[in-house]
Amino acid sequence: MGFARACSVALMGVEGVVVEVQADLEPGVAAFTLVGLPDKSLVESRDRVRAAVVNSGAEWPQKKLTVGLSPASVPKGGSGFDLAVACAVLGAAERIDPSRIADLVLIGELGLDGRVRPVRGVLPAVLAAAEAGYRQVVVPERTAGEASLVPGISVLGVRSLRQLIAVLADEPVPDEEPVEEGRPDAMLAGLLMPGAGLGTGPAAEQADAPDLADVAGQHRARTGLEVAAAGGHHLLLSGPPGAGKTMLAERMPAVLPPLSRRQSLEVTAVHSVAGILPPGEPLVRRAPYCAPHHSATMQALVGGGNGLPRPGAVSLAHRGVLFLDEAPEFSGKALDALRQPLESGHVVIARSAGVVRLPARFLMVLAANPCPCGRHTLHGAGCECPAAVIRRYQARLSGPLLDRVDLRIEVEPVSRSDLLGGAGGDSRGESTAVVAARVQEARARAATRLEGTPWTVNSEVPGHELRTRWGPAPGALGAAERDVERGLLTARGLDRVLRVAWTVADLAGRDRPEAQDVALALELRTGIARGIPAQIGAAL
Repeated sequence: MGFARACSVALMGVEGVVVEVQADLEPGVAAFTLVGLPDKSLVESRDRVRAAVVNSGAEWPQKKLTVGLSPASVPKGGSGFDLAVACAVLGAAERIDPSRIADLVLIGELGLDGRVRPVRGVLPAVLAAAEAGYRQVVVPERTAGEASLVPGISVLGVRSLRQLIAVLADEPVPDEEPVEEGRPDAMLAGLLMPGAGLGTGPAAEQADAPDLADVAGQHRARTGLEVAAAGGHHLLLSGPPGAGKTMLAERMPAVLPPLSRRQSLEVTAVHSVAGILPPGEPLVRRAPYCAPHHSATMQALVGGGNGLPRPGAVSLAHRGVLFLDEAPEFSGKALDALRQPLESGHVVIARSAGVVRLPARFLMVLAANPCPCGRHTLHGAGCECPAAVIRRYQARLSGPLLDRVDLRIEVEPVSRSDLLGGAGGDSRGESTAVVAARVQEARARAATRLEGTPWTVNSEVPGHELRTRWGPAPGALGAAERDVERGLLTARGLDRVLRVAWTVADLAGRDRPEAQDVALALELRTGIARGIPAQIGAAL
């Protein structure tokens, strides 16, 4: 009779639950029973673990073996429990000291030859272990850098079960041959999930990112882009094809400031679970960029799938940019499903296997044509779309969704002078570096003002706080109040205008919004000219 226990982590979205893996050996017919609500991939670990133990030079116990996963009420899945199951079995068989693994968290998949293969979700799993009070974890060597991002945790990266047995038994550690440089490494297959990215990836480094100076003209749209980046405001770019809407959106991530340490850990955890974390880059430092195709389903946008839901586009774009090109072509149900995460910054998905809460605080950029042919706003372009067709096309973006979009910019066609006048280099707009520096200064100013609060950017501040705690200059809201009386603004719209006005004031270096800041915020939201002085646009 023998008993031993080790620990591992069951992931539910990006949150983890520490699971105690218990192994019990009893006299009787040799059998291997796994209990504790395992899924199919976890049930198959019985054969993987047996082969890995034998091929690692250890003896498999020829007794009745029962492995329990506690708490039994939590669904468990994936191959990340293999290492903990193997060590618990070896501890029960007294091949290793059971006390050495009792408080050890082990995460990793075992190959039949005993090699420890990497799995997705190591960072959120180690975070869960640290929050539960554990201080030692064993992970595959390939993901040791990811696990080391968690402070206060001692990380041991191993290549094989043989190495781990030697470490736990105080024996000489055998060498494992590394993969030759230039050869494909099959061990990386466990880290990447084909097709899970939805056009997602960390923004390119500043040296490789497309430059905002490449965009010809579009001064008002560039102003809207800068305001959106400085305050985290959602943006709608509406205009004919070829005007530069996609170019502007693709340059947004490079304008955003680098992620803070806490934000980097949040983003890395989501990308690790989704299987899109690049090998060799354990920490995401730049804002991610996600651009799903307009045929994406509601589950692809907000999250879903068989069993426990997987992160969708709104979570993959967490702390970054979600770009919906050809927005009216998306399913109406998919677009309206974005309303809740736009307000709360997270999405809650309920399925039969469980309820998952995923982070989803992103900056949304919508791009839309004015009509199906795209020529409705062009003079003399020959738009043949009937008025009813145009109304139906524009109504695909529902009123409640648009009410959550702070900035609505009409992108005009690029003029010949803007397009060709830059041949000598004199008419080029400001570069990404110049705009990004102003955005970073504005965000620093807002962060100083919001210090000690749960908010970091103006778009997160509740309207009540802006009206009472950080009010604008006296009389500054006169134009906005008149728009509310005329029905041009809702109560939510007024709050969002005030948030944008604070961002405009931060960019201009003012202590609080004045009438001209509110006027620009109104113009960027409604598209109605407000007689803004030229120097306001120049200041931005």
